[in-house]
Amino acid sequence: MQCPVCQYTNSRVLESRSAESGKSIRRRRECLQCQHRFTTYERIEFVPITVLKRDGKRESFDRSKLLRGMVRACEKTGLSASDLELIIDEIEAELQQRSQREIPTQEIGELVLQRLKSLSEVAYVRFASVYRQFQGIRDFAEALNHFQSDHEPQNRVQQASTPEDVASSIETPPSLCSAS
Repeated sequence: MQCPVCQYTNSRVLESRSAESGKSIRRRRECLQCQHRFTTYERIEFVPITVLKRDGKRESFDRSKLLRGMVRACEKTGLSASDLELIIDEIEAELQQRSQREIPTQEIGELVLQRLKSLSEVAYVRFASVYRQFQGIRDFAEALNHFQSDHEPQNRVQQASTPEDVASSIETPPSLCSAS
């Protein structure tokens, strides 16, 4: 580490402590040549994530933009801002662990939907309606059928006690809208 006063490259560490809630290390140093004391910080360097938009444009991953979309979908659902922040933290950590640096918006949207599905049905459908660009009631019905088919067979099989119950639980879930 180079001294800010004399530019000598050797220093000794006098004290180290955690800073920024454990996200960095603060080190108090002393130059071995001029004895000037200075502070340095070590942080994990995150490689920026690029989001590949549907129209082919590229932009930097913006957690605040994702949070705004989730807040709109989760209005009046009982999900707190801290719940949404936690979801975004999980998604961002997952994206940072990937070797791929360009992530399509479709993948990010699916990661959000996976997490919302277990927290709130209403938030799931609202977010899906914007993310998947629903054009009409049929799109909503398909999303609801998909949601229902993901949850009902598991519940029916868990409740089944006889072979006949298991066989009847394998049937296709009823459609939410029937054509007349």
